[in-house]
Amino acid sequence: MKLLRTNSPSARGALAALADRRNAAFESVLPRARRIVDAVRRGGDPVLLRLRARLDGIPSQVPLRIPEVELRLAWESTPAETRQALKTAARNIRAFAARQLPRNFDLKPVPGVTTGQRVLPIASAGCYIPSGRYPLPSTLLMTVIPAQVAGVPRIVVVSPRPAKETLAAAAMLGITEFYRVGGAQAIAALAYGTASIPRVDKIAGPGNAWVTAAKKLVAFDCSIDMLAGPTEVLVASETGDPAAIAADLVAQAEHDPDAVAIFITTRAALAHSVVVETKRRAASNKIAAAALAKNGFALIARSLDEARNLVNRIAPEHLTVDTSADLAWVRNAGSVFVGRWSAQPLGDYISGPNHTLPTSGLARTRGGLSALDFVRLVTVQEYTRAGVRQLGPLAICLADAEGLTGHADAIRERGAE
Repeated sequence: MKLLRTNSPSARGALAALADRRNAAFESVLPRARRIVDAVRRGGDPVLLRLRARLDGIPSQVPLRIPEVELRLAWESTPAETRQALKTAARNIRAFAARQLPRNFDLKPVPGVTTGQRVLPIASAGCYIPSGRYPLPSTLLMTVIPAQVAGVPRIVVVSPRPAKETLAAAAMLGITEFYRVGGAQAIAALAYGTASIPRVDKIAGPGNAWVTAAKKLVAFDCSIDMLAGPTEVLVASETGDPAAIAADLVAQAEHDPDAVAIFITTRAALAHSVVVETKRRAASNKIAAAALAKNGFALIARSLDEARNLVNRIAPEHLTVDTSADLAWVRNAGSVFVGRWSAQPLGDYISGPNHTLPTSGLARTRGGLSALDFVRLVTVQEYTRAGVRQLGPLAICLADAEGLTGHADAIRERGAE
């Protein structure tokens, strides 16, 4: 990690880059991803199978759809302890997602007028589950369960080389439509459909640069959750334990060599201790060591106000603070962890809040994946004659001000005047 004081020239450059960081990796593959997406859109299954064989290394004779018996056998052969962990995680994720779900309501702004909201699920969702460096059954839980809570009737899962644990998680959740395909070609199939994979209304889930590029390319034809970049962790602490802080920095840094890991404090001694402890813990973890060498920073701020402003300026995916009182100044973060005992990986797996979170500064404008991503808020209005007479003249006034005579006439036709 680089140890910097925030008033140094090198720190100012680093902070500017952190505040305006972009997920440039996916942009570099956009032209090639476009060719893949267009080819699958035009060619369907034959092209999809050829690309899968070339890019995923899966022979074309292997069926796209994973048989339900394979899912069931994966669950049955999973150790009891792992099954219990999956069940507990699923229960907590489901309970949290259910509390996030918006509700139907009706209002009566004036006598004779009823307005309301109906929460309706989208018809279908596609969940992308990476299977690169690590098997990620947790990501299957985090993407599928919010869609189930929202009431989505058709949920599709795609993954190029799903681990047995991922198949087991799918079986536990009752998923039957699971396709063995990945990359930009999988995103294209979900967005536009093929003979084997009917299109979906929304795609959710993180992936590599090719997946992210493809999601950007299809976003105007098929809804997406967000464009996911490399994992980010920021710890802002004045009183934290160096070992615990370093452990969280290393834990998130091991996701990706491009992961971003930041520690901010006003205490120089604490910053030095965290740097030493982080280096020690990352010594045997090649991916974490690479990420920390590239994007690891311990920043010594001149004041608490400066430290807090930097946190909100960076808008990290994962943020750890010292106490619940710190929540009062946090404005931009994907998920906040409070206190010494709140290890960030607990949120990755078991506690309930979603681990599919905004990166690259997107936490300034949205939160993590939730049941909200899989519903539509449909508004409803009903008028009686009395309601038209009360609000109609005012609406006609506004229509006349805008020069929309047809609008005014439609209201007059209901007896507004």
